[in-house]
Amino acid sequence: MRAVRRADLDEVIAIDATVTGIEKRNYWQRVYRRYGVAARGEQRHFLVAESGGSVVGFLIGEVRDWEFGSPPCGWVFAIDIRPDARQSGVATRLLVALSSKFRRAGVSKLRTLLARDNTLILSFFRSQGMMAAPLIPLEMDLLPEGHA
Repeated sequence: MRAVRRADLDEVIAIDATVTGIEKRNYWQRVYRRYGVAARGEQRHFLVAESGGSVVGFLIGEVRDWEFGSPPCGWVFAIDIRPDARQSGVATRLLVALSSKFRRAGVSKLRTLLARDNTLILSFFRSQGMMAAPLIPLEMDLLPEGHA
């Protein structure tokens, strides 16, 4: 487990595209600039796991202060493992590494959001001891201006 490097970005993009079916190169370049290049101190983390000289997984998170009225807590907003590397403990090791960084930053709570139908990630987080949080996500569609 280590911090992401610029040279890892193509492998991160490939893992994400394999899993989601969509290559989001511009998105990942922005994420890298924010969490890889611009990361400072103990707030933002973009970690990768390597095996045999290749990136096999990644995890991104940050400490957020007072969002939704919550004291500082660690948020995981991206995690993925190359399909052929799953069930080998890579995701667990990444989450343990990030949790350790969050604890050093004085954080005692870890949160994430995920789609209800993402049973793979839901099962992983539950296996790590995560459970339903006291927050309720809400959303609405934004219609173009002038439409009811």
